[in-house]
Amino acid sequence: MDWIRLTKSGKDLTGLKGRLIEVTEEELKKHNKKDDCWICIRGFVYNVSPYMEYHPGGEDELMRAAGSDGTDLFDQVHRWVNYESMLKECLVGRMAMKPALPKDYHEEKKVLNGMLPQSQVTDTLAKEGPSSPSYDWFQTDSLVTIVIYTKQKDINLDSVIVDHRDDSFRAETVIKDYSYLVHVALSHEIQEDFSVLVVENVGKIEIVLKKKENTSWKRLGHPLENHNSFIPKKDTGLFYRKCQLVSKENVTHDTKLFCLMLPPSAHLQVPVGQHVYLKLPITGTEIVKPYTPVSDSLFSEFKEPVLPNNIYIYFLIKIYPAGFFTPELDQLQIGDSVSVSNPEGNFIICQLQELEDLFLLAAGTGFTPMVKVLNYALTNIPSLRKVKLMFFNKTEDDIIWRSQLEKLAFKDKRFEVEFVLSAPTSEWSGKQGCISPALLSEFLKRSSDTSKVLICLCGPTPFTEQGMKMLHDLNFSKDEIHSFTA
Repeated sequence: MDWIRLTKSGKDLTGLKGRLIEVTEEELKKHNKKDDCWICIRGFVYNVSPYMEYHPGGEDELMRAAGSDGTDLFDQVHRWVNYESMLKECLVGRMAMKPALPKDYHEEKKVLNGMLPQSQVTDTLAKEGPSSPSYDWFQTDSLVTIVIYTKQKDINLDSVIVDHRDDSFRAETVIKDYSYLVHVALSHEIQEDFSVLVVENVGKIEIVLKKKENTSWKRLGHPLENHNSFIPKKDTGLFYRKCQLVSKENVTHDTKLFCLMLPPSAHLQVPVGQHVYLKLPITGTEIVKPYTPVSDSLFSEFKEPVLPNNIYIYFLIKIYPAGFFTPELDQLQIGDSVSVSNPEGNFIICQLQELEDLFLLAAGTGFTPMVKVLNYALTNIPSLRKVKLMFFNKTEDDIIWRSQLEKLAFKDKRFEVEFVLSAPTSEWSGKQGCISPALLSEFLKRSSDTSKVLICLCGPTPFTEQGMKMLHDLNFSKDEIHSFTA
C-alpha cells in the first residue's frame, strides 16, 4: 500500500519528467547502481530505484538484474505477477532492439494484484538467526494465492503447516529453530481444499485457495494473534487440528497400527525423525501423549515421490491395558476424531547427508522413529554403505514388523537387523539379554576407520540413558549420536 500511495503521489519516478525514450543496450548497462537502476522486462525498461525499499526480496535481489535484461530471472520465480501495472509509473521506455516475446505470452498473462515478490534467496544469513520471511497475496477471478518468501534454500513441504477453520487461515513456516506465522481472518469464504507448492531452490511457498464466489477481494483479511511474527520455535504453543480415525489393525499381540486422516482444510507433513502429540478428552480432562508417525509399511513411503497431498498419518502404538491413555485410544471407533499437534523434535535430516554407516538401537516401540529414518536413508543417501538395526524386545511375539525387517534385509544388502530378546523361549537361537557394552562393541563396527557414522537410539528412559553412557564410553562423539526423546 505504501508503494501504491507513492505511485499515485505524482512524483517523477523515472527521472525523465514523463518522457518515454528508446533505450539501447549500451545505455541500459550504464544504469546499474542502487540509486540509478534500470531493468528490462520483455522489451520494456523500468527505473526500479524508487522501488528498492519496497521489494519483499530486498535490494540485492533486484540488483541481480541491474542494467540488464531481467526477463528470464523474473520468469523463474513470478512470471504471473502484473508488473506492468505495478511499475507503470517507473516506465523509462522501450528497448531499441526489442527481444522476441514468447508466442504464448499474451495468452498466459493473468490479471493479479500485489507487490513484486523476491526473485531469489540470499546466500548469507544474519549471525543471530535466519532473515525474517515476508508474505504477499495475489488473486484471479477464482483463486487467491498467498506467497511466503522464506529467503532460505532448504524449504520443502515438511516446512509449512496450514490450517483453515471457518474464516481463520493459519500458515506456519518452520525455518531452522524459528517459526514464521501468517494468521488472518479471511475477508471472504473459501472452499475446504487448497494446494501448497514449494519452489525449493528459491525458498518460495505458494498456498492456492479457491474462492467460493468469483468476486474481487479488496483485502486478504484482518490479522489475528501473532500474525506476521517470526519467533523461536520453542516460544510457540502447540497447535492442534482434529483428525479422523480411518483404520486400526493389529501388528503384534499388544501393538496396533492406527491411521488418522487430516481434515481437507489442513496441510501437515511430519518431518523425518520428528513426533507429534495426540490429545484426547478423558474423564473431563484433555490428556496429551507424544508419538512418532511411521509409514504404513517399510516399503511404501519413499519408493515414489512424496505427493503434495499427504492426508494420512500412521502410528504404531502399544496398548497398555492398565494405562490411562492408550485404552481410550484403542476404544475409538472408525470415524472418531483425535487431535494432532504440529510436529516437534530436534532431529535434523541433514545429519544423514554424506553418511556412510547408520546404526539404529531400538527397544520396543522405540522402533517407531527408526522407520522413516531407515526408509529415507536407504532411498536418498547415495554415500550409505550400511544400515544396522539392533532391536531389543522381551519375546519374539513383541517384535514389530519382524517379517518386513527380514524381507528388507534380504532385498537390500546394505541393511542388517539383529533381534535381542530379554525373555526368550528355549527355542530362541538369537542374541539374548539387555543393552550392554559387549553387545554394542561387537555391533558398532564402522565400514572404515574414517567413515562418517550416526547412531540413533530410542526406547524406554532407562534404555536410552544407559545406551548413551555406553556409547560415550565406546568413544563415539556427541555429533555421532542422536537419542529420540519427547
